[in-house]
Amino acid sequence: MNSPALQTRIEHRQHQTLTPRLQHAVRLLQLSSLDFAQEVQDAMGKNPFLEADESAADASSADSGGNSPSELSAAPDTAATQVEAAGEADAAWERESWQTTGGGGSSNMSSGDSDGVMEMVAADVDLRQHLHSQTNVMPLSDRDRALVGAVIESLDDDGYLRLSLEELGALVELDPPVDDCEVNTALKLVQSLDPCGIGARTASECLLLQLECIDDPADRELARRVITEQLEKLAQRDILSLARTFECEPAHMEAVCERIRHLDPRPGWRFGSSHIHFVVPDVIVKKIRGAWAAQLNPAVVPKVRLNRVYAELFQQHRSAKHAELAAHLQEARWTVRNVEQRFSTILSVAEAILKRQRHFLEYGPLAMKPLGLREIADEVGLHESTVSRVTNNKYMATPTGVYELKYFFSRAMPTASGGACSATAIRGVIQDMIAAENPIDPLSDAEIARQLARQGLTVARRTVTKYRQMLKVPAVERRRKHA
Repeated sequence: MNSPALQTRIEHRQHQTLTPRLQHAVRLLQLSSLDFAQEVQDAMGKNPFLEADESAADASSADSGGNSPSELSAAPDTAATQVEAAGEADAAWERESWQTTGGGGSSNMSSGDSDGVMEMVAADVDLRQHLHSQTNVMPLSDRDRALVGAVIESLDDDGYLRLSLEELGALVELDPPVDDCEVNTALKLVQSLDPCGIGARTASECLLLQLECIDDPADRELARRVITEQLEKLAQRDILSLARTFECEPAHMEAVCERIRHLDPRPGWRFGSSHIHFVVPDVIVKKIRGAWAAQLNPAVVPKVRLNRVYAELFQQHRSAKHAELAAHLQEARWTVRNVEQRFSTILSVAEAILKRQRHFLEYGPLAMKPLGLREIADEVGLHESTVSRVTNNKYMATPTGVYELKYFFSRAMPTASGGACSATAIRGVIQDMIAAENPIDPLSDAEIARQLARQGLTVARRTVTKYRQMLKVPAVERRRKHA
C-alpha cells in the first residue's frame, strides 16, 4: 500500500510589527507634558550623555511672556512707565528693608542666611491643629483635656466622628475609667468649636449644628424639621412635597431649603494643605496682526541636549569593552530626537485644528465645526491613532480659556437644511436656552428638543438629556423656582 503524498504548503504574508523602541515612543507620545518631562528627567539621571540645556532655559526665562523680540522692544506708554518705576521703587525699598531688618530676625541677609524668608511663609494648618489651638486656651482639667484630645484625634478629614462613644472611651486609658457621660460631654465641647458642624456623627447632625446661622427662629425651626424628618426629599429638591408636608408656601419652603443647601456638610475640608493640580497648556494661541497663530509653550518643553564632550571622548576611545556606553549614546540620541519629534507633531496637529476651528475663537462654541480625526490625520500626514494619542492629555490655551485638544473634535449632526452642525455647537445652543429660560417655568428636555427642531436641528430627547448632563445642568424639577 502506497503512503499518501506529503504536500508542503508555504504561504508568504506581510504584517507590521512594532519594535520595542517604537512601542516606547508611542507610549511617550500619549503621556501628558508633565509626565513626559518626568520621563526625560529620569533618563537624564541614568544616561551620562544627556545634560540640561542651560542656554535654552536662559532664553525661555528671558522671554517668559512668550512675546516676540519686536514685542519686547516696543516702547511702553507713559502709564506703564510710571507703574514700572513704582514697582522698581517698591522693590528697592523691600531690598533695603530686608537688609536692615534681617528678614524678620536674621542679623544679615547678605550673609546667605534665608531663615527669615522662610519664617514669613504661611504654614498649612490642618483640622486637628486648629482645634487643639482652641482647646489649649480653655481652663480644662487634665482628665477633660485628655478626653477632648481623644475626640479631636478621632475625627476624619471630613470632620466627622466615625467611632461610637464606647469605642472612643476604650481608647482613653484613665483611672478611674471614663463613662459615656464624660465622653459625650467632651464631644459636645468639640462640637462647640470652630468650624461649626465639626464632630458630627451623621450628615443630619452636622447640618443641625450649623443652624444657628439662620437668624429667624421660625425659619430655623422649619429647617430643623426638614433636616430631621425629610432629609431625603431635601436631597431630591422636592419642594412641592415638602411644602405640603409642613403646610407652608412653596416659595417659603424653597427659601428655607436654599439656606440649608448653603451649609457645609464637610467642615473639615476647609483646613489642611490643598493639593491643586493646575493644567499646563502645551500650545498657546494668540492673535497676531489679525490672524490666529499657535506656538509651543516653552515651559513644557524639556531642556535636554546631547553632551558633546562625552560623546566625542567616547568616539575617540571606543572599543568593544564599552558596549554599555555605546547603548547609552544611542539611547541619548534617540531621546533628543524623540523630544523634537513629539513637540513638532503636537504643534502641527494644533495648527491644523486651529486652521479649521478659528471661528470658535471668534464667536464661541456656537461656531464650532464638525471635525474628525481622519481630517486632521490627512492634513498632517499621520495615522488616526497617532492623532488620537497626540490630542490625549494635551491642552491649548486660548483667550477664551484652556481646552483639551480633543475638545475641538465632534461628530457631525445633520440639520434640516441638509448641512451639518457639530455636537459642541448644539450643546452651546442648549446651554444658552437654559440660561435664558424662565426659572419659574424651566424648559424640559422634550421642550428643548422641540425648540431645537424649530431651529433646524433634529436632536432626540434622550440626546438632549445626555448633552444636558454633560453640561452638568440639573433636571427641570431641580431648576424650578417657586414664586
